[in-house]
Amino acid sequence: MELIKFAFFQKALIAALLAGIACGIVGVWIVIMRISFIGVAISHSAFAGALLALFLNKPVIPFSFLFCFLACAILGPISDKGQLHPETSIGIIFSSTLGLAFLFMGLLPESKSQALNLLWGSILTVNLLDIIILVITCFFVIIITVIFFKELQAVIFNRELAKASGISATIFFYLLLLLTGMTVGATLKSVGGLLVFALIVNPAASAYQITYNMKKMYFLSCVFAILSGWIGLFLSAKFNFPAGASIIIVSTFIFIISVIFSPKRVKK
Repeated sequence: MELIKFAFFQKALIAALLAGIACGIVGVWIVIMRISFIGVAISHSAFAGALLALFLNKPVIPFSFLFCFLACAILGPISDKGQLHPETSIGIIFSSTLGLAFLFMGLLPESKSQALNLLWGSILTVNLLDIIILVITCFFVIIITVIFFKELQAVIFNRELAKASGISATIFFYLLLLLTGMTVGATLKSVGGLLVFALIVNPAASAYQITYNMKKMYFLSCVFAILSGWIGLFLSAKFNFPAGASIIIVSTFIFIISVIFSPKRVKK
């Protein structure tokens, strides 16, 4: 507990809080739409952008955001115009960005330690700029969710029915993708390009085990994601574990507990 006195640990706790809120909300969309693989595809896009930034000796965050937005901007049209299932489009983006990531990593002239930190996350090294980016991301995700709650609910459950109801389903679907990309890009440094996928999916899947109510699901998903971050950080400090890995293991444990004690499971 003495670590709380240190500024770097305080920043890590704040980053875990903000990342938990953003990932918790976005995760509900992804889990209900059953496109969990999108987290992998977009996170690898962010990782590829960050590696390109390292190769060009440029700031990492802008490039990771750019690649996330490009991936999301391509995902929707490929799925709609190509008449492909979203999972197929996601697979195409994932394989392409994975290839780019390995290419850029191979081109790095120096040690690969920076690239590995981006892959696994380094939440204990977040700075004020990283936290500001997380605050902005949380603000946009929360505001969009609150203002367009009914429209988003209709789109994530069934795009065709939403379109038949007069909702601009395509626009809202693209908006969901862009906000997902924004969240992945913002949490790249704190959680890691590979592990952010689990922090998006696991808490939302845990919340889905407990309730069908959307508002409760948003709340529980955020709580589970925040708890995963905070407990993971303290376990990391106590046992000298990697912080990112500890966070994901805790989120997995929460999911297992949710499945065991799920009211839905009891009813069945």
